[in-house]
Amino acid sequence: MTSVLGRRRFLSGAGASLCLGVLPRCAGTIGAGAQGAARLQLRPLDASVARISRITVCTRPFRPQGPRLDVEQIAGKTVVHNYGHGGSGWSLSRGSGEIAARKALATGEREIAVIGCGALGMTSALLLQRAGARVTIYAKELPPNVRSSLATGLFTPDSRICFERYATPEFKTLWQGMCRRSYQNYSTLLHRPGNPVEFINQYEIADEPEFRRTALETDADNHFAELQSELTPDLLPRGDAFAPGAHPFGQRRVRRTPILMFNIAQYTDYLLSRFRSQGGRITLREFHSPAEFAQLPEKVLINCTGYGAQALLGDNSLVPVRGQLARMQPQPGIHYALLYRATLFLARRDEFVFQHFRGEYQGFNDVSTDPDRAEAELAVNTIAQLFAAGV
Repeated sequence: MTSVLGRRRFLSGAGASLCLGVLPRCAGTIGAGAQGAARLQLRPLDASVARISRITVCTRPFRPQGPRLDVEQIAGKTVVHNYGHGGSGWSLSRGSGEIAARKALATGEREIAVIGCGALGMTSALLLQRAGARVTIYAKELPPNVRSSLATGLFTPDSRICFERYATPEFKTLWQGMCRRSYQNYSTLLHRPGNPVEFINQYEIADEPEFRRTALETDADNHFAELQSELTPDLLPRGDAFAPGAHPFGQRRVRRTPILMFNIAQYTDYLLSRFRSQGGRITLREFHSPAEFAQLPEKVLINCTGYGAQALLGDNSLVPVRGQLARMQPQPGIHYALLYRATLFLARRDEFVFQHFRGEYQGFNDVSTDPDRAEAELAVNTIAQLFAAGV
């Protein structure tokens, strides 16, 4: 699941602000305001708990060692694994899919199966097709009833990607290749019909006079790796700042940054329509044991089962990371993101989403998928107060 949870938290006064992989590189302080910038005008958001249309919860498939991309023989089949990307599934799907497709095609086979129809499965299947393979996707469920459809929708390529202690030089090289190839591809999708991928402005808002760079304490042995600022700083656009009086949020400080966003529904439709238009087949099937792979006609499989690999393959290296979104129907004229007091608002074209963060390890090893109404209302109310009278 693409999420902002993978980035280290930075505090700004009583409310926590988050420095994300898609935010500007976090300076120690921000100046008084953007020189010569006009007053910031934003159409007010009608954020009310009464407008919550649904609350969704998913489990991100985190592996402390990072994504699984190895090859093994199972039930007489060559199985290429492509899962365990934590909160970076959508963000790295293109680069990771290229690696998996290349390994599958190296067998010489051109009839290939893909297990799973989430972000990794759809992307891997399409890349195989482009290389001349005939592909069948086998999946228990299709979008929007897969975990990938419940993602936040931001380009966060190192969100819960691995623990720092496993970020070896070899892994960093692998990750950087996936990140750059993915980003390059998404840039080619800008301005396509339906806007499957696009840039919008995110406004990070702080109550304190300065954006303070104070990291929360974390477990030194199990700290999530932060790779983007180290390895791909050129992909982190810098923003500009607005002082009080130059924006509609009262005496707060505001920083604006362009961010890359996935409109999940539109991007999913793009991938599936392209796959089907090129002769791709989808078969609904649930696998209860890897021994059932022997029943498939294809000799080569790419396994993109995500968190489902824990039950299917007995992969106990997978750790669930719970994530919840409160959702609303879009409102005309609102096309921006807000980050305030550890809460994100994202105006996607398919749905508006609100997400609250309670700490570095929120949701870690939490298998619960029951919606938390109080958490959803907290997220909405936190953003709503920005537009209250007299802010």
